[in-house]
Amino acid sequence: MEPYGNIRALQTCGVPPAGRREETMSILIALAGLAFLIIIAYRGFSVILFAPIAAMIPVLLTEPASVPAVFTGLFMERMVVFVKLYFPLFILGAIFGKLIELSGFSKVIVATIIRMVGHERAILSIVLVAALLTYGGVSLFVVVFAVYPFAAEMFRQAAIPKRLMPATLALGAFSFTMDAVPGTPQIQNIIPTTFFQTNSWAAPWLGTIGSLFILITGLAYLEWRRRATGSEGYGDNHINEPALVLADHRIHPVIAFLPLISVGLFNIVFTRLIPIAFGPVHEVSLPGLAAPIVTKVPTVTAVWALEGALLISIFMVAALSYRRIAKTFMDGSKHAVAGALLATMNTASEYGFGAVIAALPGFIALRQALQAIPNPLVNAAIVTTTLAGITGSASGGLSIALGAMADQFIASAKAAGIPLEVMHRVTAMASGGMDILPHNGAVITVLAVTGLTHRQSYGDIFVIALLKTSAVFFIIFVYYTTGLV
Repeated sequence: MEPYGNIRALQTCGVPPAGRREETMSILIALAGLAFLIIIAYRGFSVILFAPIAAMIPVLLTEPASVPAVFTGLFMERMVVFVKLYFPLFILGAIFGKLIELSGFSKVIVATIIRMVGHERAILSIVLVAALLTYGGVSLFVVVFAVYPFAAEMFRQAAIPKRLMPATLALGAFSFTMDAVPGTPQIQNIIPTTFFQTNSWAAPWLGTIGSLFILITGLAYLEWRRRATGSEGYGDNHINEPALVLADHRIHPVIAFLPLISVGLFNIVFTRLIPIAFGPVHEVSLPGLAAPIVTKVPTVTAVWALEGALLISIFMVAALSYRRIAKTFMDGSKHAVAGALLATMNTASEYGFGAVIAALPGFIALRQALQAIPNPLVNAAIVTTTLAGITGSASGGLSIALGAMADQFIASAKAAGIPLEVMHRVTAMASGGMDILPHNGAVITVLAVTGLTHRQSYGDIFVIALLKTSAVFFIIFVYYTTGLV
């Protein structure tokens, strides 16, 4: 038997530790690793460095002799699986976002939307701009940097307190376009496809309804907060104030929008063509291989479709703005690749961490306790958003939840006659709910960029997170009352 066979056996047969005291202790041991990772992430240390340490702490306390084998055969194995599946998406998305920035297209897109919506509707304008860029395939971190200078100028002119700006950016970039809108190319919408064999357009009605719920309630809250501030104004003595950014009027708005539209259109086309072209199972035989490469196409359709869409859109940006990006592409691409590597390895480390925690007796006890929630969709939503909150990462929490419990979610959904497309949308949206806790990377980034603190702005960000979380249960209600998918 493998050195960590006892852990695997417990995971397989679902046998909890004997006795209430042992069960409580096993849960506390599993939570110790989670607590350590939260503290490390909150204090700004590298998750890549400390995730394996956090994973090995509970293993050391549970079965010390298994540490080397669990690290090599479980943590690293699951980490590599994540990198294999999603690294191309991270790097293509990073390159695409950087080219949109270097080409000047992002400035034109922002200026065009603001001109259409109106400077007097500053909050709505910034939310729509951030949402459009995110849905167009630009990384949410790139969106914050691209939109902030315009947001600062609009908030100043409209006398809106700057402390409301992070929540405004969060509503536009970190909420409905991240995981609710059907077809969004963000990673939180792609991860469920490999587990449920769905595509990025899963449950379009529920995703659209959930998106509208988040957008309307979020805008209503921010508008109420703006009115409640009275004559406070933008404020003085702020740090990180940006210089005024002007759009390049030599770039026609249609040209600037074309690459974003291209991502969506080709994503639809490839999502439909790939199953037809490759069939349910695709085999490749090469002379140097001992066995053919066998790919279950439904598990990778969404990934391949988005990779193809991003590649075409990257070449489109390069062709439309070659002279603008030629001189800066070398340095810009280095920064983009470095960012993609960091994002991939951070999430992959959390994925490996979750795989180890899921194999421990304490997690099995927690999983069995959660099974007391009878409704499959509510169960999946609570599990996913809880793990996302614990890890401070939507993609990390989603990966942990599905890596550990996807089989259970699938079985319970089939038993209840629930389409897996609905389970996809519920888990994806739940991952982007309570992940926005203080140690979340996106929260830390938006506060750092805007020069504000948790004390000044986090309360409003947290309300947006609560609205986002409530949207998950709203679409569950809609599904059961209307049957819409």
